[in-house]
Amino acid sequence: MASSIQEIKERLDIVDFIRSYIPLQPAGKNFKALCPFHKEKTPSFMVSPERQMWHCFGCGEGGDIFKFLMKYENLEFYEALKILAERAGVELKRISPAEYKQFGILYEINQSAKDFFKKQLEKSPEVLNYLLSRGLKKDTIEEFELGFAPLTQTNTDSLIVYLVKLGYDIKDIERAGLVFKTERGNYVERFRERIIFPIYNHFGKVVGFSGRILSQTQIDADNKQINADISVNQRSSQRESAFAASAAKYINSPETPIFNKSRILYGFHKTKKYILEQKSAVLVEGQMDFLMAYQDGIKNVVATSGTALTLDHLKTLRRVSEELILCFDNDEAGLNAAERAINLATASDFNLKILMLKDFKDPAEMVQKSPGALAEQINKAKPIMEFYFDRYLKNTDLHRLDADKRGPNTNKRGNIFEFKKNVRIVLAKIKNLASAVERHYWLKELSLRTKIEEKVLAEEMDQIKTISNFQFPISNSNTNQLINQSTNQLFSRRELIAQRLISLVNIKKDFQAQINEYANYLPLDYLMIFKNTTEGIKLNDERLINLLNIIQLRSSLESSVLDEEKIKQEFLELLRQLKIEYLKERRQELRSLIREAEEIGDEIKLSSVLKEFNEVSKSIQEVKTSDL
Repeated sequence: MASSIQEIKERLDIVDFIRSYIPLQPAGKNFKALCPFHKEKTPSFMVSPERQMWHCFGCGEGGDIFKFLMKYENLEFYEALKILAERAGVELKRISPAEYKQFGILYEINQSAKDFFKKQLEKSPEVLNYLLSRGLKKDTIEEFELGFAPLTQTNTDSLIVYLVKLGYDIKDIERAGLVFKTERGNYVERFRERIIFPIYNHFGKVVGFSGRILSQTQIDADNKQINADISVNQRSSQRESAFAASAAKYINSPETPIFNKSRILYGFHKTKKYILEQKSAVLVEGQMDFLMAYQDGIKNVVATSGTALTLDHLKTLRRVSEELILCFDNDEAGLNAAERAINLATASDFNLKILMLKDFKDPAEMVQKSPGALAEQINKAKPIMEFYFDRYLKNTDLHRLDADKRGPNTNKRGNIFEFKKNVRIVLAKIKNLASAVERHYWLKELSLRTKIEEKVLAEEMDQIKTISNFQFPISNSNTNQLINQSTNQLFSRRELIAQRLISLVNIKKDFQAQINEYANYLPLDYLMIFKNTTEGIKLNDERLINLLNIIQLRSSLESSVLDEEKIKQEFLELLRQLKIEYLKERRQELRSLIREAEEIGDEIKLSSVLKEFNEVSKSIQEVKTSDL
């Protein structure tokens, strides 16, 4: 395994690999970029081709090519290993049986299941005709490898029999989420009489399935079959759960070691390159919505695939897109889902828009009945605050509160209460916007629409808690900051100063002579690193090598942005602070020795230590007031 990992690293260049995800700019012999793992305006993400490593000085993340892929795509190590091995052309001969059992076998089972479902669709012309009647073309069905799970299961059309004959263990088939076990010990197939949509991870590997029921007739038949398979003595809650799953319009594979529905966007493996090109993503709810939109020429589309939008989904999209256009079903459930999505996406600083379908229940119906119309409407998508104004204020304004315009039975107090509640809802949405400029704009717009002074609205908004605090962490873009807060707690102040000094020596070699006389004030680890940098002394400690790599990456990051005179001033001040911190640490050690001498009554030792303590304290004051 170790040799395979090393071979992959040798064959794949980390710069080329990371460049396929984010744009990189030269920074000396290294490369820099805006970090894809947190929001920043000034690049703090560095890649070293020499050391084949990356590190972000904003959020503190770093590692090798495996760590980057795992973090960027939300993958486990084995998943990343397989992907990189395929890309590098390395055969994983030494993979352990345990690791293969945990992950690899599940990919194979899902691939085989997908092939089985595809063959069953070929044998079911009535199901294929149904898909065609819904507007799907054969090319689309084939491209996304749709299938069918039959209900009548004989030895020739049972998924279980098919997979077992291929040599797979039934327990692994269960782990893959394709079957579940009853209390009586029978294995029941999860998908019955359903159109099957394979779910791919973002690299195009099948990791799960979504099954759509055909009609209520099939639901009733499916329930009858489930009833026969599940033990009569099974607990009612378990029976109800089984029936609920069978009766649902859509059911998905459960969570498995390779499938996490909160991370995977349906169709993203096909559309991510188009989203990256356009910097815009269209988000729909279901597979049919996705397939019809994709078929109609909207290639920058993705679907949440029957689950609620999550932060992981948004992080994935934010790496490749600046704009997010929501296109959900035109019913109350769809509007509520859109609002939940907006609450999450707004704080992620997307340019967020929403498309209201009006005359169609969902995007799939729009494409089927009016080809080309969806693309037109996407270009006319509204800003999300327009959506909120329409949803909460369309039929509510101050004029409607005029008693003369209401009937005698209208409750004035109730109308005012409803109006206030709706205004506060919109204010909460405005407050949740990430951009202060946008907040100001929409507050002004709300004032115009409600005839309420902007100052009054601002006061009301200040009293409202934000809907959610989902902002991605924002780094301090000041390049002179020694190290970010998350890493800061791992180092003493003297260590932080040492890091910065060695980094400046790397930037400006003239500083090397000046630091020599202060070298003994460096912590031991940094003295070794300094000697490696200046004298070429070899480091054998991997911890020190990693620390040296990070210091040198920081040097590359800052070499192009630091002012020559400011560097010199900072360097001299850091030398002073290094000596002061060294003396402070020594004074703290002496305090401990004084307490020990007092406790044991050693007057000779106490006198000696007190003398040194006074000398060190005096030296600290002298260094603070002296010129270097």
